[in-house]
Amino acid sequence: MDMAALIVVIGVAFFFTYTNGFHDSANAIATSVSTRALTPRAALAMAAVMNLAGAFLGSGVAHTVSKGIIETPSGSQGMAILFAALVGAIAWNLTTWYFGLPSSSSHALFGGMVGAALAGGVDVIWSGVLDKIVIPMIVSPVVGLIGGFLVMLAILWIFRRANPHRAKRNFRVAQTASAAAMALAHGLQDAQKTMGIVVMALTISGHQSGNGIPVWVKISCATMLSLGTYAGGWRIMRTLGRKIIELDPPQGFAAEATSSAIMYITSFVFKAPISTTHVITAAIMGAGATKRIRAVRWGVAKNIVLGWFITMPAAAIVAALMYWFVHLFWG
Repeated sequence: MDMAALIVVIGVAFFFTYTNGFHDSANAIATSVSTRALTPRAALAMAAVMNLAGAFLGSGVAHTVSKGIIETPSGSQGMAILFAALVGAIAWNLTTWYFGLPSSSSHALFGGMVGAALAGGVDVIWSGVLDKIVIPMIVSPVVGLIGGFLVMLAILWIFRRANPHRAKRNFRVAQTASAAAMALAHGLQDAQKTMGIVVMALTISGHQSGNGIPVWVKISCATMLSLGTYAGGWRIMRTLGRKIIELDPPQGFAAEATSSAIMYITSFVFKAPISTTHVITAAIMGAGATKRIRAVRWGVAKNIVLGWFITMPAAAIVAALMYWFVHLFWG
């Protein structure tokens, strides 16, 4: 196997992780920044550190990505498929970042993998796609929406006699912890997705035979995700923090606490690679709707949800086109 091809694929995988970091940094910190619980730079630094730590907490999601979505391709064709899948995902990340849409980097990657595999004649594990991607993609935002609403209702009831100004001040402090938990969960989910791709590349090239994730792969993916996170995604942060609804600290805490709990459960219990973007956006809508239903800007929310549904097909199309182009040269 050409070593240059392996190096290129791993390099592109690391770049995808970097774009994932700045694309999804808003997931962990937009609510904390918008409620002024944390300054932007402090929030980004905290998120970068917690992303790095979260990447070392497990490997279930990485194994799902490397073994549960497409059959492992072989030879130069396999490297071309991985390269095309990553390019499709990166193209969608950059497009949605430019327009400030909080779409899913995860589903862009999955769409890219499926599109490139179909173009290359490699079998897609449709049962895995359905069980581990499609169903969680539908269920997790619904759970986030309902969970955010119920957690916020519980907060309103528990603190119904508290001094409003003092309660908001205390929840700003609590948001530091909830934002850290959210960033840790983001590292747990999203760094592992790239680890799965790198393991596939090492397997295809003959440099690895088992499912284990080398330490250098964990460190590299976690570092690139953290660097991307610290670079910040201000366009998307404005959408999540301000355009959907004007959040106050209790609502921000409710959204972050709900989202992080969902991501820990799906990572450790179901080993399902869900979208942090879908969950936090839905939880923000749910927490915000307790103020009043019309407080949520549902027009903005509708555009975001539409973006979710076209993410996988769009990334798949780009990846398929890229595979056909690359295959002419990669052989």
